[in-house]
Amino acid sequence: MSEPIETRISTARAELESALNEIEDRLNVPKQLNRLSRRARAAYQANPLPWIAGATGAIIVIGGLVAWAIFSDD
Repeated sequence: MSEPIETRISTARAELESALNEIEDRLNVPKQLNRLSRRARAAYQANPLPWIAGATGAIIVIGGLVAWAIFSDD
């Protein structure tokens, strides 16, 4: 108990403020989507081949599922 109570209160308030700001930042969906979008753009610009391959694979899978749904006997 060497430090004054006011100092301990100020420290606790600063820690609480920091924690609340972190929680608010993590729960802010538009901000998180913006970060994700920037990371995806940077990853695509750095190496577009995996993104193109992934998109091509997704199109093939979706096209196959649609064709299966249309042409199946069920």
